[in-house]
Amino acid sequence: MLIFLDTETTGLEISDRICAIGFIDEDEVHYELINPMKKIPPNASAIHHITNEMIKEAPVFSLSKSYEKLIELNNPETILVSHNSPFDLAMLQKEGITWQGMTIDTLKCSKALMDDLDGYSLQFLRYELRLYRNEVEFFNDYGVDITPHHPLSDALHAKMIYEYLLDLADDEELVAMSQSRLLLTRLPFGKYAKKRIEEMALKDPAYLKWMLESLMDMDEDLRYSIEYYLRNSV
Repeated sequence: MLIFLDTETTGLEISDRICAIGFIDEDEVHYELINPMKKIPPNASAIHHITNEMIKEAPVFSLSKSYEKLIELNNPETILVSHNSPFDLAMLQKEGITWQGMTIDTLKCSKALMDDLDGYSLQFLRYELRLYRNEVEFFNDYGVDITPHHPLSDALHAKMIYEYLLDLADDEELVAMSQSRLLLTRLPFGKYAKKRIEEMALKDPAYLKWMLESLMDMDEDLRYSIEYYLRNSV
C-alpha cells in the first residue's frame, strides 16, 4: 500500500512542529490543521499561508484524526512517499510516530535518476517535467485544488513525480535509492554550480574543502559526494 504525504510546519528548526498535514491513500484524501502549541512566525505563514488564527481551535497532533489514521497505516506493508521524506519523517517522529514501513523520497530519487536538472524542488519539477499539462484532470479526480504549499496539493504533486519516476525505476529500486547514500555528480550551488564535482576535486579541491568546513547544514548526500570525490582525486 502507498501513502502520499506532505506536512507544513512552523519552521525548519529542531523546535518546530507540524501545523498542517495532508495525505492520500487508497481509500481517502485527508487534510487537517494542527495546533503546534507554538506561534507560527510570519516567514512560515508567508510560504504556506497558515496563520495563528487558523490553528487556534485546531487539535494538537496527538488528539487529531491525522494521528489516529496514521497509527492505523503505520505498518511494514505501507510505503510512505513524499518529497524530502527525511524531513516529514522527522516531523512525524516529534509527534510520536516512528514510521515502520518503507519510504520513497521523490526528491532524492529525482536527483539520482535525473542528475542534469537545474533544480529539484517540488514546484521546479512540476514545470521541468511538464506535469502541469495533466494536473488539472489529475487533481480533479481527487477533488483537490492546485495550491502550492498546501499539504494535499503538494502530496498530489509528489504522487505525479512518483508516477513519472516509475518509467525510470520500479518501486524496489526507488525504495533502495531513498535509503542509500546518493553519489551526486554536480554541485547544486556556489561559484561552480552545475559543474561536475569530480572535475572540481581535481581543479579546485580547496574550494570543496572550504564548503565541507563552512556549510554545517549541508545536505548529507552533497557532503558524502564531495568527500568521495576528494578522496578519489588523490
